[in-house]
Amino acid sequence: MASSSAGFVTGLTAAAMVTVGYLAYQASANVPEELAHPQAAGTPVAAVTKAPRDKRNPTALPGGSGAGERVVYSLDDDRVWLVDPANKVLRTFRVMPSTVDPSPGVYAVTSRSKRITGSDGTPIEHVVRFAGVDGVTIGFSAAVDGSTPVPDPRSRTGGIRQSRADGNAMWEFATIGQKVVVIR
Repeated sequence: MASSSAGFVTGLTAAAMVTVGYLAYQASANVPEELAHPQAAGTPVAAVTKAPRDKRNPTALPGGSGAGERVVYSLDDDRVWLVDPANKVLRTFRVMPSTVDPSPGVYAVTSRSKRITGSDGTPIEHVVRFAGVDGVTIGFSAAVDGSTPVPDPRSRTGGIRQSRADGNAMWEFATIGQKVVVIR
C-alpha cells in the first residue's frame, strides 16, 4: 500500500507541475510590452516630468496630479493639496521638506502616530507616514511647538513639517490607505 500511495503522490505532484508550467507560459505570453522588459532596480518606470502649473494661480492644483480623493505633495513647490473625491481642493498649504525626498509616484498612507519624538529630537504630532527611502521613513508631521525650522542638511530625516493647523487637517484627511501622489 505504501508503494501505491507514493506513486499517487508522485502523480499528483507531476500533474501540478505541468499545470503550473502551462499557466506560467500563458501568463508570459500575455504580458503587456511595457512590462515584458523589466527595468533595473532603482530605474524609474516612466520618465518623470514636472506636473503642469497654472501660472496665474500658483496655488492651483497641478494638472497631471491624479484623480479622485488624494493628498498631492509637490517636491518642487514644497506644497500640499488635500483633494476630495470630486477633484475639489479642500485645503492647500506650504510645508518644510525633509532632507530625504520620496521619488515622484503614487503611495498610500501606511501608518500614523498621534504624538512622538521626531528623528531630529523635536516633539511632533499628527504623523502621517507614506514612504521610505533607504531606511528613512517619509511622512508629514507638525512640531508641537508650531515651528517649521529648516532641517539640518547633514542629517537624513524624512519628516515633512507643516503648521499645527495644517497638521490637524492632514490628520483628519489622510487615514490609513489614503492615496498620496508625489509630483515634481
